[in-house]
Amino acid sequence: MQVLSDQEVKKAWQQACAILQLQLSPAVFNTWIIANPLTQLAYVDAENARATITSPTAFHSTNLKKNLHLQIKQAVDRVAQRSTQIEYRVGSPKSTTSTTPSQSSRSFTSVQDTLTPQGFTPNHDSFTPPIDFKPSNHAPQSPRAEDLFSPETMQSAATDRIEAKARGIGLRTDYTFETFAVSTTNEMAHAAATAVSNRPGLSYNPLFLYGGVGVGKTHLMQAIGNNILAGNPNTKLLYCTGEEFTNEIVNAIRTKQANIFKNKYRGVQVLLLDDVQFLAGKNAVQEEFFHTFNALTKQQSQIVLTSDRPPHEIMLLEDRLRSRFEAGLMIDIQQPSFELRTAILLVKASAAQVPIPIELAKTIASKVESARKIEGIITSIRSEVELKNREIDAQLVDDILKVEIENRRPTISASPADVIKTVANHYKLKQTSIKGKKRVKELVIARHIAMFLLKEELSLSLVEIGKWFSGRDHTSVLHAVNKIKKSVSSDDRIRQDVSALRTTLAASSPSV
Repeated sequence: MQVLSDQEVKKAWQQACAILQLQLSPAVFNTWIIANPLTQLAYVDAENARATITSPTAFHSTNLKKNLHLQIKQAVDRVAQRSTQIEYRVGSPKSTTSTTPSQSSRSFTSVQDTLTPQGFTPNHDSFTPPIDFKPSNHAPQSPRAEDLFSPETMQSAATDRIEAKARGIGLRTDYTFETFAVSTTNEMAHAAATAVSNRPGLSYNPLFLYGGVGVGKTHLMQAIGNNILAGNPNTKLLYCTGEEFTNEIVNAIRTKQANIFKNKYRGVQVLLLDDVQFLAGKNAVQEEFFHTFNALTKQQSQIVLTSDRPPHEIMLLEDRLRSRFEAGLMIDIQQPSFELRTAILLVKASAAQVPIPIELAKTIASKVESARKIEGIITSIRSEVELKNREIDAQLVDDILKVEIENRRPTISASPADVIKTVANHYKLKQTSIKGKKRVKELVIARHIAMFLLKEELSLSLVEIGKWFSGRDHTSVLHAVNKIKKSVSSDDRIRQDVSALRTTLAASSPSV
């Protein structure tokens, strides 16, 4: 591959511009061609070449690719005497390959007479000038200037600008209401978030979303921000986490720039604060947030908060903040059901362009508890397919689940007595009742789960487990273990209970 120097690329682009000026109207040429120079050109072989055109904005780049690509390609093809693959980028072209509009206009004033830019002598060692600069009878029609400002083009450019602003704020552009799977566990939160995004400051202020890990709190919060920006890109919107808010306060105090901090947070129209529980126990931080909260609500700015628990369960949270959080709309987002996890997986897999069959999606959904884990599994599948050329089949899913779920499960070092006690506390039952012989439904479920955990987590033998439960024989224990193992894949309540019990036992296990 022969990569041309900056000077050679510049000369090639001047030749291409000479061709384009014959085809395009002066308005289109001066507006769109001069401002978007060729910045890279390389000869791949005797028949193919690669080129890069760098535009100052996404708006320019989009219009070039959509409306002028064919003319540009034909011009560069004729200059390079090769079929050229052109890539469009956004950035700042190097000074050696860029010209000002005034300079470029002067360079091409006599192009129709000379067919060569003024003051330009081709380098015949590197280029063979086009044999004929005359426009072909089959040359494409020059796009009208108004086509470059069509509603479709303007909308595409507006979308680019909105997404760029969202990313600058810290929002994920894929976290939208369209990519949020809704079911009975989160439909109220979704409805409230939609209402807030449509009427910020007027509907449910503040909105307080809480729930466990991976239930979609951050997704909904950022969807609110993305939707507000889509409706009004000029909205003063700020997104941050509780940790970032804390760090900024500390830094403002350290550098004596408290006024800058106050102006930043109290001057917004929408404040999205993720993981607000992080503020608990930090007196100076809570003091500042209290005043920020009051200032924003006074001017009817929208506040959206997320937490892993409701305000009354956040320890060391000041009462005055707790009362303000509870004055708005508080919504508990439950762990996603099996159906919702399947839907989430299919939506995220589609966005990642990973075609997972629905049966395999159900298999994965039956063994994971949160959307966050689902994302990790999709990423693992994609890497296996792209890097190892594996097929998406049951074997691949089994291999990944073994790594993601089984190998990364937290280690439990509890005793059998600890397991039974934890299960009893979870279901608010007496340990003697669980170990006894009564066959009340609630007792039977708790008893079976305790047996399951003793077998799966502590690897006790069936006979040994039976001794802990009034001397039951091994067949009864085996029946209980198999029943819970099956229920974990099909019953959301059982799966969530087992997951919660495993987490509790892991947290209480002594570190090694």
